[in-house]
Amino acid sequence: MRLAALALIALIALLHFYIAWFEIFAWTTIGARVFDMFPPDLFAQTTQLAANQGIYNAFLAVGLVWALLIKNPSWQKNVANCFLGFVLVAGVFASITVAFKSGLPQMVPSAIALVLLNLNKSSKDT
Repeated sequence: MRLAALALIALIALLHFYIAWFEIFAWTTIGARVFDMFPPDLFAQTTQLAANQGIYNAFLAVGLVWALLIKNPSWQKNVANCFLGFVLVAGVFASITVAFKSGLPQMVPSAIALVLLNLNKSSKDT
């Protein structure tokens, strides 16, 4: 289970690196196709806001990568829980404020990773 959780954490980190790239560098070129419920002229006007969001997604990705690099199993689990919790909250918030389907790619994998990571209650999560 632990290996599955760590693999899922790595995938979630990759997803957030992609989201960061999208929001920072591709907002005006791809944004209107991805978020077709918004008017197309909105994207040029919100480039700086999207880039700011992108930085936060990059922070989430870096935090998850950091968790993967921690050698101590207890600390690794604590840091991973923290950043997976942040991702879960971000997904819930996106589902409420943007569209339900917008939050699913964050909510579902982070919730599964949290469950897998915490199935073993032992402090020696090796």
